[in-house]
Amino acid sequence: MSATAQAAPAGTAPKGRGGIVQSVTDSLVMAKRNLIRMVRIPEVVIFGLIQPIMFVVLFSYVFGGSIKVPGSGTDAASYREFLMAGIFAQTVTFATAGAGAGIAEDMHKGLIDRFRSLPMARGAVLTGRTLADLVQTALTLVVLAVVAALVGWSAHDGIPKALAGFGLLLLLGYAFTWIGALIGLSVRTPEAATSGGLVWLFPLTFISVAFVPSQNMPGFLQHLAEWNPFSATVVAARELFGNLPPGYPVPDAWPMQHPVWASLIWSAAIIVVFRTLAVRKYRNATA
Repeated sequence: MSATAQAAPAGTAPKGRGGIVQSVTDSLVMAKRNLIRMVRIPEVVIFGLIQPIMFVVLFSYVFGGSIKVPGSGTDAASYREFLMAGIFAQTVTFATAGAGAGIAEDMHKGLIDRFRSLPMARGAVLTGRTLADLVQTALTLVVLAVVAALVGWSAHDGIPKALAGFGLLLLLGYAFTWIGALIGLSVRTPEAATSGGLVWLFPLTFISVAFVPSQNMPGFLQHLAEWNPFSATVVAARELFGNLPPGYPVPDAWPMQHPVWASLIWSAAIIVVFRTLAVRKYRNATA
């Protein structure tokens, strides 16, 4: 061994070359690794499709006849169009649990420690995981849109606005995967990450305008629903899809009056805050 060669101090790892280009490259490599893993375990994707499809069918045909959307008169089919943006948003946000469980599993198996031994950007492991989850979510959303079309849903304002609506949904889903990443780094087992990733999502999605109009809620819940970041994206998607009835009464809350801007602001804020916290937690957890 060369006399100049020295062992690295215990507990340290080689540092990456740094820079934006290196960080992007490392993140894409990690994303590819996670996508290959998903392809080799197709049942994860298949089971991920079953729940949202069940929600579409159940809400459309079981509850749809009992829920009236203000401004739609007696047209029961209007609820299906009102519903779909909520189902789409619920689907993309429920990817949070998968992101958290995947990262927790990597931590549990010691893979994160192996990644630390490589000269790579510190945030690349998490960014790669969230990007891979975004691709899986996009594929799920495509399948779900086809199922929604089969039960009577359609976008009425053209392809560009429809794509913009799906873009906002995917942005919200990507933002929420960073919450999942933080949860996955904060628990000890993948099972705990799955539970922790879902327990707060149910009240977030149901205390919103995803499934029922906020006008039907008690006063305090109505305010929570109208300022819910989930609600902002749902209403923005409905607006871009052209799925709001002509006489639908828009609440006075700012996010409901400007849903597209509110959705962008909420999603960007969640990404900035939770990516910062997740990367910091990752560094501390693997130090």
